[in-house]
Amino acid sequence: MEVIFLGTGTSQGVPMIACDCAVCTSPDPRNRRTRTSVHVIMDGWHVQVDAAQEFRLQCVREKIRQLDVFILTHGHADHLAGMDDLRRFCDHGARALTVYSTAEGRARVAAMYPYAIGDRPASKGYPAFRLEDCPPVLEWPQGRIRTTLLPHGPVSTLGLVFEEQSSGKKFAYYSDCKSVPPEAVALAKGADAVCLDGLRPDPHPTHMSIAEACATAAVIGSPVTCLTHMTHSVDHETWGKKLPAGVQLAYDGLRLRL
Repeated sequence: MEVIFLGTGTSQGVPMIACDCAVCTSPDPRNRRTRTSVHVIMDGWHVQVDAAQEFRLQCVREKIRQLDVFILTHGHADHLAGMDDLRRFCDHGARALTVYSTAEGRARVAAMYPYAIGDRPASKGYPAFRLEDCPPVLEWPQGRIRTTLLPHGPVSTLGLVFEEQSSGKKFAYYSDCKSVPPEAVALAKGADAVCLDGLRPDPHPTHMSIAEACATAAVIGSPVTCLTHMTHSVDHETWGKKLPAGVQLAYDGLRLRL
């Protein structure tokens, strides 16, 4: 299994518009954060989770050339505003791309991309989305994805646990959440790596702080935990030294090979 972190920043990205803080002006490339998304490959099966505003640039940078299925964790703009660029992957197969999400996420996609809803592209070069409710388990010959709901203010986010068929490797992806409920903790137990929402040092009403994420990581007990969806209050070098053993900050372009 390979996990590619396409983006690890918040809805405003880092550097932010009109900000001259130390992180936004940092020369450290790990402090340059596009909006959060991840690409997971299980035995050659490519799963894209979310499509931020920079999705096209992220795909070009990381040389993403294949996409078999798309999962939208929730309907916030920083997770679906790049979905029009999925048209390139519809071109490759002259087909609609299956999009799994919650009822809230599917409604947002339909409202934002009415021209793309259908079984095939309206014309060559157009996107086409086949919207499906995300079930508790998605299964293919290459592996499975178990899903759970995570609290994120007034909406619920899809938490995803990937299990590759050939290797048995397991990866949990829990972004954009205020906490990880007991059932989600149980799903993530035994994971080879976990990714958690770790917005900033200070508490936030709908995201986990770095301290909350570290406490959750200790409960799950994975040997590797990466924090994502970080604001410009998180300097990679400074905060990387403060984290407990086994916990690290993700960065754009990070690749985990499990």
